[in-house]
Amino acid sequence: MKKLVSLLLAVAMVATLLVGCGNAQTTTTDANASADGQAVFKIGGIGPVTGAAAVYGNAVKNGAQIAVDEINAAGGINGVQVEYDFQDDECDAEKSVNAYNTLKDWGMQMLVGSTTSGCCVAVAAKSAEDNMFQVTPSGSSVDCINGNDNVYQVCFTDPNQGAASADYIADNAIASKVAVIYDSSDVYSSGIYEKFSAEATQKGLEIVAAEAFTADNKTDFTTQLQKAKDGGAELVFLPIYYTEATLILKQADTIGFDTKFFGCDGLDGILAVENFDVALAEDVMLLTPFAADATDDMTKNFVAKYTESYGETPNQFAADAYDAVYAIKAAAEKAGISADMSISDMCEALKGAITEISLDGLTGVGMTWNAEGEVNKDPKAVVIKNGAYVAM
Repeated sequence: MKKLVSLLLAVAMVATLLVGCGNAQTTTTDANASADGQAVFKIGGIGPVTGAAAVYGNAVKNGAQIAVDEINAAGGINGVQVEYDFQDDECDAEKSVNAYNTLKDWGMQMLVGSTTSGCCVAVAAKSAEDNMFQVTPSGSSVDCINGNDNVYQVCFTDPNQGAASADYIADNAIASKVAVIYDSSDVYSSGIYEKFSAEATQKGLEIVAAEAFTADNKTDFTTQLQKAKDGGAELVFLPIYYTEATLILKQADTIGFDTKFFGCDGLDGILAVENFDVALAEDVMLLTPFAADATDDMTKNFVAKYTESYGETPNQFAADAYDAVYAIKAAAEKAGISADMSISDMCEALKGAITEISLDGLTGVGMTWNAEGEVNKDPKAVVIKNGAYVAM
């Protein structure tokens, strides 16, 4: 009897082990399957949907969602549907990494993000370790892609934005005497300023004042504005985010400094700031790859869908995210990837394909990517008129 009991216990233990192994295999397979068991591609997204930079993150989240919905309605990627999950990082690098890990647990195979440069740099270090394909719509720092051959940008790099801004101001004779107010503690702002300064000199622009602030001192800009005013600045270049720009515009109005203001993609979102008098932003110019008032069919359709779904006009961050998802789709179809591939194998296939595609998107016609992860497309400029962005 004792031998029989021992034999039955042994059989039960083996059966338990076999069931456990079976469940582990099922869990792995289910990570790349929908609730009904069908294979899916899982694309994650990361950005701030709460906090001071929420305008950026919500735009990225929503723009990418529209692209995913369109792709699924048209049959998916290589005949496979797409699932999309977006995680809030509150514009905090540590929380962005936590969001990345949450998405990995969900089964993410490709990433659209992170939204802001500092967070993107932190996450890119992790995705590079995993060899996961990553496309950032708006992480413009060169550090997002430097040394990370799995990361690609839809936005211009910071240096490119700086050079393009100087070129636009000089080539269109907008001003000859320019002041700059920038955040020396921020990689985005300082990166744009450095290249702008060098290019402005080459273009014959006179920088009459270059005034810095830091993250610890970004509420009172009267000293910087007064130096720009005293220097005779015909234009103030603002390679900063919209939150600080609203304060600068208010304070310029208070001291009676009537001049032109020109910014980059960080200013996109200024019209959506709560309790900000948008009249203060009248005639503010910014370099951008997207103008919501463009008359081409793709832009009109996107703006209509976005406005209907989210009750507001999309900004360039939404458009960049939309293009990021379609860049993944184009590369995936070029590479012929399947949902059952490993993350690393999928990434290798996509890296080989994205440098061979050309994409006509919302933010550029004939967009291409080099092996370093940079996008090639033409910049545009918009000016704020009557509380809306108008193409220049």
